[in-house]
Amino acid sequence: MAISSSKRREPAFADRRLRVLSWLDRLMLILSVGIFLFAVLFPFYWIALSSFSPRYELFTIPPRYWLSTFTLENYQVLADNIPLLRYFFNSLIFASGSSVVSVVAAFLASYALARLRFRGADLVFVGFLVSIALPQIGTLVPLFDLYNRLHMINTYRGLIILMSSLITPFTIWILVPFIQQIPVEIEEAATIDGARLPQMLWHIVVPVMRPALVTLLILNFIISWNELLYPLVFATTRATKTLSVGLVELAVQPTSGGGRPWHLLSAQSMIMIIPVLVLVLFFQRLIITGLTRGAVK
Repeated sequence: MAISSSKRREPAFADRRLRVLSWLDRLMLILSVGIFLFAVLFPFYWIALSSFSPRYELFTIPPRYWLSTFTLENYQVLADNIPLLRYFFNSLIFASGSSVVSVVAAFLASYALARLRFRGADLVFVGFLVSIALPQIGTLVPLFDLYNRLHMINTYRGLIILMSSLITPFTIWILVPFIQQIPVEIEEAATIDGARLPQMLWHIVVPVMRPALVTLLILNFIISWNELLYPLVFATTRATKTLSVGLVELAVQPTSGGGRPWHLLSAQSMIMIIPVLVLVLFFQRLIITGLTRGAVK
């Protein structure tokens, strides 16, 4: 009887041990996710808090981690210091134009690399990959001299071409595998039916690749929206400066009390963050679909 009762206790002890281990695993997962979310979201919370707080509250000791006095004065002072709407409009043109040009150019180049077999195709593809590793600052001097000769400094088209050349290789690298997943038989059937190359691309390839193309449009827009180096060097007038350049201008402006105008920097940072945040939240399902499902539905 003693032996049989001990055997009954062993499975019960094993079940309790498994339940405890499962509970500990869930607890560790919750703690890990909580720490990750805190590390990611707290900077955004602090920027938002600083943008709606008076300047004197930013330097209180101990610091306040909640909003005690709500004010929009920081945004009003920001609009008085820099042409905020002009910079916002410039950033919108710069990011939108760069994303559209880069995706269109990368789509055509990717289709040629994936479908048209010619001598040196692999070398061209490797060349695009190598160009991704080139540092931007290493090409600034020759690019500035070239743009100065072509009278393209302080122009929208010059900034869009520059940014498109930066993100097009990355876009090609992403799109080539997507196109290779599309069955060639679909395109051959369209060719037999009399479709020409532009018709086949527009009516067959583009609809199949729509999730990937829209996803890359959004990603390239975000990259261009946050770009600083090219607008800082090639946009020297207020007519073409972007919000990222305005952020640098604010950072180097002297203040009456000394230090940096953190309240204004936080306000402009919020203006830069909100459009990207809305864009990602609105298209989050499409972005996930484009990155995970690929071109084949």
